[in-house]
Amino acid sequence: MSSDCWTSLGLASWLAGTCTELGLSRPTPIQRECIGPALAGRDVLGSAETGSGKTAAFALPVLQALSDDPYGVFAVVLSPARELAMQIYDQFVALGARIGVRVAVVVGGVDMMHQALELAERPHIVIATPGRLADHLRSSGTAVTMRKTRFLVIDEADRLLELGYADDLSFVLSHLPSRRQTLLFSATMSGALHKLQALALTKPHVADLAAEERVPSGLAQKYVFVPANVRDVYLVYLINSEVVEKGSTAIVFTSSCRSCEVLATTLRALGIDAAPLHSQQPQARRLAAIGKFKQGSLRLLVATDVAARGIDIPACGVVLNHNVPAMPKDYIHRCGRTARAGRAGVAVTFATQYDVERLLAIEQHVGAKLETLEPDEESVLKLLQKVATARRAAIMTLDENGFLEREKERRQKRKMERLESAGGLIEEDGLDELLCEDEGGAAGEAASSLAVVDASAPLASAKEKRGKKEKRRQSEEKKEKRKREEGGRSQRVDGKAAKRVADGHGCSSGAAAGGTAAAQDDRFTTSARFNTASAPTAPWRSTKGSSDPRFQL
Repeated sequence: MSSDCWTSLGLASWLAGTCTELGLSRPTPIQRECIGPALAGRDVLGSAETGSGKTAAFALPVLQALSDDPYGVFAVVLSPARELAMQIYDQFVALGARIGVRVAVVVGGVDMMHQALELAERPHIVIATPGRLADHLRSSGTAVTMRKTRFLVIDEADRLLELGYADDLSFVLSHLPSRRQTLLFSATMSGALHKLQALALTKPHVADLAAEERVPSGLAQKYVFVPANVRDVYLVYLINSEVVEKGSTAIVFTSSCRSCEVLATTLRALGIDAAPLHSQQPQARRLAAIGKFKQGSLRLLVATDVAARGIDIPACGVVLNHNVPAMPKDYIHRCGRTARAGRAGVAVTFATQYDVERLLAIEQHVGAKLETLEPDEESVLKLLQKVATARRAAIMTLDENGFLEREKERRQKRKMERLESAGGLIEEDGLDELLCEDEGGAAGEAASSLAVVDASAPLASAKEKRGKKEKRRQSEEKKEKRKREEGGRSQRVDGKAAKRVADGHGCSSGAAAGGTAAAQDDRFTTSARFNTASAPTAPWRSTKGSSDPRFQL
C-alpha cells in the first residue's frame, strides 16, 4: 500500500520499493509538491522547514532520471556546509543502492588531489560546497566532466548567498551547461532565494510550504544577564547545574572559530566532555564530533553557526547561546536544534551589557519575553579561579599548537580580501569592526557601517599599495594612542586579573546600543542583582563600572 503512494507520484516501482524498505511510508507535503514536476522536467523552487524531507524530494527524481540514462557527471548538488553535504551523500547512497549509484563528495578539509582523482572517474552524482568545487574547476580538468551535467541541485540555497558564496556560485554555474534542470530547496523563502531564482531558474514550479520562522512550541526560552568578562564562569556553572540534566546533550553556540576552539579546550581542561565544531577544522574531526554527539557518547558540542541549520541532530536537550546572535533569525535557527519533533527543550542565552538591544530585537521577533534565569552568584564566584586557570591553560595550548597564529593569519587574509574586493581603501575602524572576533559577535552589526573610500582607485599600482599600507599603519598607531588615552574610561574593567579571566573586550557601538536599549526596559535598570550596594564582592564588580546601567537602580 505504501508503495502505491510513491508510484502515484510517477516514481518507478524499484524506487518506490526502496522508499518502503527505508521506512518512508508515505510522501511528505514537500515531496508530493515537487517530485511530479521534477520528473516532468521542470525547474523547481521548494521551501519547507527543516526535517520535512527536502533531500528525498530532489534525490528521488534525480535517481529515477539517472536509472533511465546513466552517465557521469549526471547531477551536481551544492550545499553550504560540509556536514549537510555528508548527509545528502548518505541519502543518495541509500536511495540509489539498487542501481549502484556512484557519489563523490567534494568539500573543504579533504586532500584536493584525492578529490580530483575521484572526479576524473566521472561519478554519477557530485555533492560539493561551492568554494571547493570552484577551486577544482579553476585548477584541474574537472570542467570537462561537467559539460553534460543534466541536474543542478542547490540545497539551503538562501544560505549560499548569505554566507558570501555568490562569486563561487556564479563561477560554478558558468561551467555547467545552460540546458539543464535546476532544483532549488531551502528552509525559508527569503530575498536571497528569490535573487538566486532569477539567476538559475526558468519558469520554475514553486512550492512554498515553509512556515513562518518561529521557535519550537516546546521550547523554554531563558536568558542570563552577565558581565561580559566572566561569561565563561556562568556557562560552566550552568553546564554543571540542573539546567543541563545528567545524560542530556547540549550545544553551545559561539560567535567565531577562535572562541569556539578556546571554549571547548577550556571545558575539557575542567573535565567536561566537550568537542568543538567550526569551519577551520579538518573534515575528519568535524565528522567525528557530529557522529559522537548524535550517538550520545559526547555530552557537549561547542559550535559556531555552521551547526545552526541543515544538520540533522535528532535529540538535543539544551541550546546555550554563548553570545547573542546579531540577527533574530539566527537565534531561531540555533534554537531549532532542540525541542524537535514535539519534544521539550531549553534555550539559554548569555546577554551582556553590550547585547541588550539585540536581546530586545529577538524578543520582538519571536513575540515573547525571555524568562530571566538568575544563577546563585556565590556559587558562581567559587568557580572563578578554576575557570580562569583552565582558560589560561587552553590559550597556552592553542598558542603552542599554532591554532591562534593560524587564526590571526586567516583574519589578516580576510581583511586584505575585503580591501581588494571593495576596489578601494576601507576605513580601518569599519574594517576592524567587521572582522572583530570578540565573544560578543559584533561583526554582524559592523557590516552595515563600512565606508568605502575612493572605490574607483585601482589597486594594481605597487606605489598606491605602499601608500595605502602606510595610511593603514598610521591609522593603527592613532587607534593605539586613542586606546591608551581612553584606558581609564568607566566602562572598561581595569586590572590584569580581570584580563586573565576572559576576553573582556566589546565593540563600543554595542555598549552604546546596550545603554540605550537598557533605558527602555526596566529589567536591565532596576534589577537588584546589578546594584553594587547589594552585590557580593567579586573581581568583576569594579566600582569604576558604577556608570554602567547594569549596576544602577
